[in-house]
Amino acid sequence: MFHKVILVGNLGRDPEMRYTPGGQAVTNLSVATNRTYTDGTGNQVKQTVWFRVSVWGKQAESCNQYLRKGRQVLVEGRLNGDENGNPRIWTGQDGSPRASYEVTAETVRFLGSRGEDSAESFSEGAVAGMPETEDDIPF
Repeated sequence: MFHKVILVGNLGRDPEMRYTPGGQAVTNLSVATNRTYTDGTGNQVKQTVWFRVSVWGKQAESCNQYLRKGRQVLVEGRLNGDENGNPRIWTGQDGSPRASYEVTAETVRFLGSRGEDSAESFSEGAVAGMPETEDDIPF
């Protein structure tokens, strides 16, 4: 079986990089995806879903060097569930139940630029012509 997740969202905080005991770089990203829709009563509803993303190797080092809180990214990777394939469930500091979706990145594209004029990316298999913002996605 095979699955792929594609996320377009903004970083909720600066990347956090560390090295494994074997010397491999891993960077953790917190990515928020936003969706706005109109419910059955005509009210506009805004929904934000958070994803914890792990990036490995040279790509992890580039993400740590160039990305900052608020930057828009496109992530392609695989969804990691708990032992039953569900999101990881935990209790927040306020005592309320929380769930987090975890993704292992295969490709991370940096959308916009520091000045938000152009797209740059770091990936070995990046596809040219991908939408630069959520507004450019045709569905």
